[in-house]
Amino acid sequence: MSIAVLSLLFTFGVLAHNAEEAMLPPRWSRSVGKWRAPVESQRFLFAVTVLSVVLVLAGIAAFAWGPRSAPAYFFAGYVFAMVANVLFPHVLGSIALRTYIPGTATALLFNAPLGAIVPYRMVDEGFVERAVLFWTAPIVALGITGTIPVLFRFAGRRCGIRTDCAKS
Repeated sequence: MSIAVLSLLFTFGVLAHNAEEAMLPPRWSRSVGKWRAPVESQRFLFAVTVLSVVLVLAGIAAFAWGPRSAPAYFFAGYVFAMVANVLFPHVLGSIALRTYIPGTATALLFNAPLGAIVPYRMVDEGFVERAVLFWTAPIVALGITGTIPVLFRFAGRRCGIRTDCAKS
């Protein structure tokens, strides 16, 4: 199977994962108290939608610009971020909290296996260089992680302080 097809399958898997998270987390986040601040539905939906669009655009750009391009490394870094996301918070959080964290099933079913194959094949077939990927992937992952609270804040400003945006 080609890297492009594997990347497309990975992207669909992440979109399924994001959809699962978007359906359940706001309610779930209110039940874990000290481990995580509650997330309002509108804020979470906005953030997960933006991150989903970024993933789709990154995948398109990676294959439009081609091997060893900045979008190729960004997409590979996004894959790395989603594999890390399988472990934390999903798997480790579910174990520590002894409860199902929304997104764990799709993370294990799609993100983990495809997220392991895609970067391996990208390196193996010369789409990205291993040495460059080793430093770019963590930077992209940290950037995505740092973007999440910014997206939550931006969504809050979009809604203002009105109660209709705070309802979950």
